[in-house]
Amino acid sequence: MLRLSSLYRFPMKSATGESLRRAKLDALGLEGDRRWMLVDAENGRFLTQRAFSRMSQLSARWNESGGLTLSTEGMPTLQVPLPEPDANLRGAFVWGASMFVPDAGDEAADWLSSFIGKACRLVHVPEHRARDIPGSLLPEEKVGFADGFPLLLIGQASLEDLGQRVGRPLEMLRFRPNLVVEGSEAYAEDGWKRIRIGGIEFSVAKGCSRCILTTIDPATGERSADREPLTTLKTYREREGEVYFGQNLINRGTGVLEVGMEVEVLE
Repeated sequence: MLRLSSLYRFPMKSATGESLRRAKLDALGLEGDRRWMLVDAENGRFLTQRAFSRMSQLSARWNESGGLTLSTEGMPTLQVPLPEPDANLRGAFVWGASMFVPDAGDEAADWLSSFIGKACRLVHVPEHRARDIPGSLLPEEKVGFADGFPLLLIGQASLEDLGQRVGRPLEMLRFRPNLVVEGSEAYAEDGWKRIRIGGIEFSVAKGCSRCILTTIDPATGERSADREPLTTLKTYREREGEVYFGQNLINRGTGVLEVGMEVEVLE
């Protein structure tokens, strides 16, 4: 039997993730997932571990009010309240998409600018300001600050197979999935089109293309000198210049997910 073995939420894009036993699904994926983001203070372009690996050491925890708790070694903890959804709007750019989203204020910006060593702003995306999923023709298909889709799924067996090929165990958090499924063969998720978990259906949209971020150790923030696991992935998971690992999902309903739930492959 296939089952949901892990749930992860990443409240701020490119900051640390949190392991959950239970999570709600809303119109943008897991409630509180990738609803906050750092942007360049000058041009609004999003900032990630790709350029600022130090962000891997930034704890950003979502709370029930929708606000954020920021903490890291050597700095005081900061509580960031949820900003008003239609006030203090700032232009933000995620890949090719532009958005106008509320700014979280000067205190958060100063704290985070000091942390990463660059002038930045913290922004939040309320549901009604989410952007269209790339390539979608359905107006109800929206995404927050995730790269392209609301959810990412990886099979546990796929990670274990990759670790064997690399020659050392790999942390699942390198790949930043929301859902981990166990009980399937390695890369079985590549062939799924529709699945159901806990009565909620999901469409499997496309494979997830991977980048240099996977070479950053989530525990230390250091890049792998041998560029693993990206180097190994390129030897057998590359198509048309992109390296794929994991599958992007769109949830077709809302509700609650819990670790241990059965995963049904519908198509």
